[in-house]
Amino acid sequence: MFKSISVHLIAVLLLALTIYGAHVKGDEALGDTENQKEASSGQNAEVDNDSWIENLMWNLLGYATIIVPEAFIIRMLKNSNFNERSGTSCLLRSIQLCVFGAPHIESADVQAEDGGIKESPSKDESSPPPSFSQPSIKLLFCAGGLQLSYLTWGVLIEQIVRRTYKELLPDGSVKLVKFTNSQFLIFVNRSLALVAASSCILFTRQPRHTAPLYKYSYSSFSNILSSWCQYEALRLYVSYPTLILCGASKIIPVMIMGKIVANKSYPYHEYVLAVLLSVGVSLFLLAADPSGKRTSAATTFSGAILLLARMVFDSFTCNWQAELFSVYKMSTIQMMFGASLFSCLFTVWSMIEGGNFLSAVGFMMSNPEFAYHVTILSLASATGQLFIFYTIQSFGPVVFTIIMTIRMMLSIMLSCIINNHPLSAQAVLGVIVVFIALFLRVYARYRAKPSSV
Repeated sequence: MFKSISVHLIAVLLLALTIYGAHVKGDEALGDTENQKEASSGQNAEVDNDSWIENLMWNLLGYATIIVPEAFIIRMLKNSNFNERSGTSCLLRSIQLCVFGAPHIESADVQAEDGGIKESPSKDESSPPPSFSQPSIKLLFCAGGLQLSYLTWGVLIEQIVRRTYKELLPDGSVKLVKFTNSQFLIFVNRSLALVAASSCILFTRQPRHTAPLYKYSYSSFSNILSSWCQYEALRLYVSYPTLILCGASKIIPVMIMGKIVANKSYPYHEYVLAVLLSVGVSLFLLAADPSGKRTSAATTFSGAILLLARMVFDSFTCNWQAELFSVYKMSTIQMMFGASLFSCLFTVWSMIEGGNFLSAVGFMMSNPEFAYHVTILSLASATGQLFIFYTIQSFGPVVFTIIMTIRMMLSIMLSCIINNHPLSAQAVLGVIVVFIALFLRVYARYRAKPSSV
């Protein structure tokens, strides 16, 4: 009892520490806005800062027009004997798969490994062991693919949400505008991910899918909100290095959500590392610009709320998907397909109801540079997800975590170089503390792995 209470108190204090660092930095930044604001861009930013809550409300209203009827229909069907009906019609079968899922069949013919390749029992006996160069080349391929995909994604997303594009007006004049529809970026991203997952399912062997399709809507909804909060925070309040470091500290809400969703327990060293992460992030957020001005990583209180919301939604997504993997044993490609399917449905319907879908498509069609950036961004995200699945399947989560930790370090360096983000000595110290905590966490997991086998 005492352990449970102390664990929750530590978690709450860690979250409060992170929010406090962002809040104090934001208050100081708000006091300096009059001296830092430019004529036209400052006014547009001020309007955007006031409208993100309104945009979020409209987005949620659009999602609700799908989620609420879906919940009523599912509950009605589950309370009836619909699943006991027999028939071969396409409509009946589709409803059963969406609401009840396919019955689980224990058969060697339908069992496949996660990732879709069926294991051959005689392979290890008949084939010689691989040479050292084979796994080394595969590891370099996975590491290079992950770095290239997500470093490209990081550079492009900061460019897309921060830069201005040329918009051709009806009178022939050109106007410089920023693209502010974060939901459309999520839609294009998930659309290409859906195509990639569909291609893998068509051309590779997958395990029998037994999960009800509506189960994916939960993690899809939280993933959409997590991505939206991330894009809005980056567009309005924070720099990409701040986003990366706050994302690294999502271990804290993941642990809390794991306790709530799956009643998980964690060793005490996980909470010690979480404290270290929070200290590092707070050092970074509270750092001042070397020139005496506030660093571009400064964030307002609204930015802190968006970052916290992103971590909470992201942690729910991770824990919900982990539960689905545990219960239904689907492959990661099937998970990618289901989540992307509902994400496309939610976002396109919400944009159509809000009346901004056609305008976003029109902006993309009339601006080749923006279309190129968004397409490469989405391709990088989709290929990155495939590399994630392949790397974890081939080398396990520890190697994957090391690769992604290095990716975060390189992303911060690239962002500071390309976008001229100045870092003070305190900010650099905060970055070092964060990555020391991350590598210690990887090492602790590596040491604990042999004892659990």
